[in-house]
Amino acid sequence: MAFLEIENLHKQFGGLTAVSNFNLNVEKGDFISLLGSSGCGKTTALRMVAGFERPSAGTIRLAGKEITNSPPNQRNIGMVFQSYALFPNMTVADNIGFGLKIRKQAGTTSQKRVQELLELVKLPDKGKSYPYQLSGGQQQRIALVRALAIEPQVLLLDEPLSALDAKIRVDLRAEIRRIQQQLNMTTIYVTHDQEEALSLSDRIVVMNKGVIEQVGTPFAIYNYPTSAFTASFVGQLNVLPVQVVDGINGRCSLHNQPLTVSQPIQAANQTTVSLALRPEELRLGHQDGENNLTGTVESADFLGAIVRVRLQISNASLMADLFNERQMTVPKTGETITVSFPSHACWILETT
Repeated sequence: MAFLEIENLHKQFGGLTAVSNFNLNVEKGDFISLLGSSGCGKTTALRMVAGFERPSAGTIRLAGKEITNSPPNQRNIGMVFQSYALFPNMTVADNIGFGLKIRKQAGTTSQKRVQELLELVKLPDKGKSYPYQLSGGQQQRIALVRALAIEPQVLLLDEPLSALDAKIRVDLRAEIRRIQQQLNMTTIYVTHDQEEALSLSDRIVVMNKGVIEQVGTPFAIYNYPTSAFTASFVGQLNVLPVQVVDGINGRCSLHNQPLTVSQPIQAANQTTVSLALRPEELRLGHQDGENNLTGTVESADFLGAIVRVRLQISNASLMADLFNERQMTVPKTGETITVSFPSHACWILETT
């Protein structure tokens, strides 16, 4: 039995299905991210776990107890919102201790708990400050430990970093992961940011149009997507229209340039299928024994760690992310170049 069990969860708003057939088991101490674009149902799913939305159907169990229709204050779940939602007229210490006060845990025990949490987020001297005196990153840290003050069984975070600057987001997500691991806190994190989900999570739940597309580790989600949506949504992806030449042996071609994939192609010879290939798998120059494609450089953009080259191969476009080296020669627009990649780096997308 999983620590948190979500079975066949469904949410209908009038004629709109927001979440359908949502099934997820979360073990104690897991960090799970719900990843998807706006309107995919990830926040609605989170709010049903929190108790802010009542499911149209389905069951939620926490530590063996059914909580499907329990009010939020009877679930022992902490929640962190995108907007921080700190009380502006209260000090930082009073904000953190608010949940303890509601639970009538005031006094010395509460003060000790508040100070422990301030030290946990490395803000030990901010207890007497007010929210307006803190930076955005500091306010979000306070919102995090306020949710942790009541020692919840599960922590829910709804896009908590989206309002912050890029560098602060990177620093704070590392802080969130450190705290989560230190406390062994079961956590569900909603985000549309792929990098956040990949860097933070034990497992990622990819959602699309109210349903789960795939559940897996970040490595599996990125390298072994099970649907065309997951493959295209997570990370950059080339999708090339190739013609099957010898499906049993994984042979195909792109405008008469031969290619091989590592698995048999489940399609008839002479039909067109979609070959998927990550841009970072490509290398500059011809390599014997590997797939090689020759095309014309459309553009070459220097992005610091990588040089992103776009090639035109007849009517197909190919993007290659080449690792920056100080002595490399950046391809020029209009130049004809060859790029190579191994057969195991590409795969055929299944049609749905």
